[in-house]
Amino acid sequence: MNGVVETFASPEIRYGLVAPLLIVLGGGVLGVLLEAFLPRGSRRTAQLVLVGVVLVAAFVAVVRLAGTNDLAAEGTIAVDGPALFMQGSILLVAMVSALLMAERQVDPAGDAFAPQASALPGSADEKAFTQRGWLQTEIWPLFLFSVGGMMMFTSANDLLTMFVALEVMSLPLYLMAGMARRRRLLSQEAAMKYFLLGAYSSGFFVFGAAMLYGFSGTITFPGIVESMAADPGNNGLLIAATGLLFVALLFKVGAVPFHQWTPDVYQGAPTPATAFMAAGVKIAAVGALLRLSYVALGGLRWDWRPLMWAVAIATMLVGAIVALTQTDIKRMLAYSAIANAGFMLIGVLATNQAGLSGTMFYLLAYGFSTLGAFAIVTLVRDPAGEATKLSQWAGLGKTSPLIAGAMAILLLAFAGIPLTSGFTSKFAVFQAGIAGGATPVVIVGVIASAIAAFFYVRVIVLMFFTERAEDAPAVVVPSSLTAVAIGVTVAVTVILGVLPQSVLDLADKASTFIR
Repeated sequence: MNGVVETFASPEIRYGLVAPLLIVLGGGVLGVLLEAFLPRGSRRTAQLVLVGVVLVAAFVAVVRLAGTNDLAAEGTIAVDGPALFMQGSILLVAMVSALLMAERQVDPAGDAFAPQASALPGSADEKAFTQRGWLQTEIWPLFLFSVGGMMMFTSANDLLTMFVALEVMSLPLYLMAGMARRRRLLSQEAAMKYFLLGAYSSGFFVFGAAMLYGFSGTITFPGIVESMAADPGNNGLLIAATGLLFVALLFKVGAVPFHQWTPDVYQGAPTPATAFMAAGVKIAAVGALLRLSYVALGGLRWDWRPLMWAVAIATMLVGAIVALTQTDIKRMLAYSAIANAGFMLIGVLATNQAGLSGTMFYLLAYGFSTLGAFAIVTLVRDPAGEATKLSQWAGLGKTSPLIAGAMAILLLAFAGIPLTSGFTSKFAVFQAGIAGGATPVVIVGVIASAIAAFFYVRVIVLMFFTERAEDAPAVVVPSSLTAVAIGVTVAVTVILGVLPQSVLDLADKASTFIR
């Protein structure tokens, strides 16, 4: 108009750099199509083959991008060392999680998920679907979408992309948490709590992003950094926005005081979904927190570090102390996850390269250990399903020494005992915290580790040095799927404790964010 010709420049996506994301999210879309067009009897096999191919292909794509330090999708996706390391970690734990979710031999009624999620708990419809052997195969597209959201969450380079990734990661988990085959009402209650509190978390994120946009006029991390450098004195709106964003991400991390959802959801959700959630969401949420605090808000570290000191200390102490009072193994592992989140936050508040590399190593090690622990929980069963009361685990080491021994190794790793991955992880983040000037927080971390060791050792004593009751639950012999999952997680836990140097070096080489 008026003789002015406007030209439109098409966006440059650079598909090769975002190939891992496209593979996983494209696999989720294909999974939805399989659900729509395949007959019910052949869906499970097709979905399992699809999930296996997608996860392996995405991991290969991540490996091929190793050493890349670039931006894609018009600067909204960062492809750098931390993003690729955490995407690879997410895919590895997703592979093990898929094995647990595919297990059908442990529960005589089928897998861990309801035969038809729309059927009311205890209704005639639910009984009929169970008798017919129906399976909720829709969990597999949900699983892939959640994995894709986790991967995008760790690599988002602006606030809008990070919010979209947060929702793509979270919404499938809300559904999966309510699909337990047994204890349906407890599962649905867990899903409702997770959804409602997750909605509040998303609201905090949106308000924080809006305030940060009001301060800087942009949602990109480089633009925010430039605005902070150009106007260093005008930071009232900036600090308020930072607080809101940190609340949203600390909710996903499971840090105190935003942890209330964790024990209820971990207890009520199907245990394979709990394992996936505990490992994958932790990696994604801490990864996003690292990128936000190191890249976008790194110049404000002197303002947010005191807050993180308080949150890390409270998280470690509350997680360790409250875990002492738990009588349910899944709730105990939930409070263990809270305490471990506090240890990870030491690496975040260190604000140095050692803190970044140590936290990434911690995330990988913790992800495998927690998957193995929840996998073992699925095997200890009574007629009602999983026997999760701690008293029911008495004498387990005498009747099932292999399973009890594997659980003991994983619990010792959570406690940070030498020659396990937990010791190496804690040593890495504690060392980084001291180098970053957070020695008081590290001292509290050591005290919290000592407290936590008590309830981990208590379970070991219960399994090996307590008499077995006559009506004690049995340990079910799983299929090769769960057996492989437990074997892999225990092996990784031991290897990362005995020979961790190669992975530590890999994390150190990958510990540079693109700016």
